[in-house]
Amino acid sequence: MKTKGLLCSLLLMLASYFPVQLQADETCMSPYMAKITGQEDFVYVWTLGMEGVGDAQDKLVTVDVNPASKNYGKVIASLSVGGRNEAHHSGFTDDRQYLWAGGLDTSKIFIFDVHSDPAKPRLHKVISDFVARSGGVVGPHTTYALPGRMLITGLSNSQDHGGRTAMVEYSNDGNYIATHWMPTDQQLRGAVKTGKFADGYGYDVRALPRKNVLISSSFTGWNNYMMDFGKMLTDPEAMKRFGNTVVVWNLHTRQPKKIFDVPGAPLEIRCAWGAKHDYCFTSTALTSKIWLIYEDDKGAWQAREVADIGDPSKIPLPVDISIQSDDGLLWVNTFMDGKTRAFDISDPFHPKQVFEQSIGKQVNMVSSSWDGKRLYYTSSLLANWDKKGKDNEQFLKLYHWDGKQLQQQFAIDFIAEKLGRPHQMRFGAYALYAGSNTATDRLALSDSR
Repeated sequence: MKTKGLLCSLLLMLASYFPVQLQADETCMSPYMAKITGQEDFVYVWTLGMEGVGDAQDKLVTVDVNPASKNYGKVIASLSVGGRNEAHHSGFTDDRQYLWAGGLDTSKIFIFDVHSDPAKPRLHKVISDFVARSGGVVGPHTTYALPGRMLITGLSNSQDHGGRTAMVEYSNDGNYIATHWMPTDQQLRGAVKTGKFADGYGYDVRALPRKNVLISSSFTGWNNYMMDFGKMLTDPEAMKRFGNTVVVWNLHTRQPKKIFDVPGAPLEIRCAWGAKHDYCFTSTALTSKIWLIYEDDKGAWQAREVADIGDPSKIPLPVDISIQSDDGLLWVNTFMDGKTRAFDISDPFHPKQVFEQSIGKQVNMVSSSWDGKRLYYTSSLLANWDKKGKDNEQFLKLYHWDGKQLQQQFAIDFIAEKLGRPHQMRFGAYALYAGSNTATDRLALSDSR
């Protein structure tokens, strides 16, 4: 009884120390944040300003997604940040009180207070000297929670605006800490190069804390991602400037350990949640492959191509992926044909496509609820890469998944609502978790990862 009492006291203390104010989230979030379940109340959509649409500014759009609400499926708040910064990705701090959102063009980082009033986020701080403080990193992409810190991947650099870049650390209160440059042939930084490439490119990053591992992927630099898509596709030199590597890092020291050849711009990294599932997936945009990054039975990390996505010869352009919390399905979106596909990954070495559906003329991001019952989709890739004319659909759509079919629940036309181009989504909710079992879940998740 005394032991149980001490455990309860510890959990209550943790609940007060980590004042998490959300009830659900995507399955791709940092394991340093609480494992959160239940019905989300809001979706925060980081949205690119669009010339001639509304105020034409980038903005954080809040949508009410609780079916019990009278505002279900409606925009309830919109907070513009001034200008167009190429709004792209966002991520919560580990205490989930603040949402960091980056601009790939201006390299500004906007920090939103999402805990004071989850229904109406406030702009708390703007980091406008990211390039100078980081030593020349351009294009803050992934904003990833570590304990008391944010790890930010760059896409480019201020010297030549190519793909050479770094990861940058900030404290949760927005102070610069360190820059960790991606390994190259000229500066391997102690990493072992396993193939032809050590290109120094960056894109996404994910952590497996119990394995002391970070895994990063690679994309392209400012010169390419700010170029018109059609022009880039016909420029042979531009098409050579894409990343071909995945890097395994020491999580605690931030030192690169091993560089793998993963040709064709590996994008999102999604790691399995199971306590003994020592692997992550990525997809390659230009070659339409699913790759598995895994620890083998000798404790060494390896990379293997494990599945095609659609017909690679047609370049469907895989973009966002989302792994379900039971490690059973991997959702993969393809931008060019506007489809989402589900792959059975119960055998991670042999993914099998089990479902396919068109979402729109174009589709980019997908966010899955922890219980796997709800999937949210948005449309915009990059301002200069989105389709033109009638194919330039800009939407947020919610679907329910029953294990066999997707059923659309609502759709919001972001152009008709004068909002712009919706990109990445993050979930929010009202409820505090003190007194619930969320603190227990947090400990269990930390142990499992």
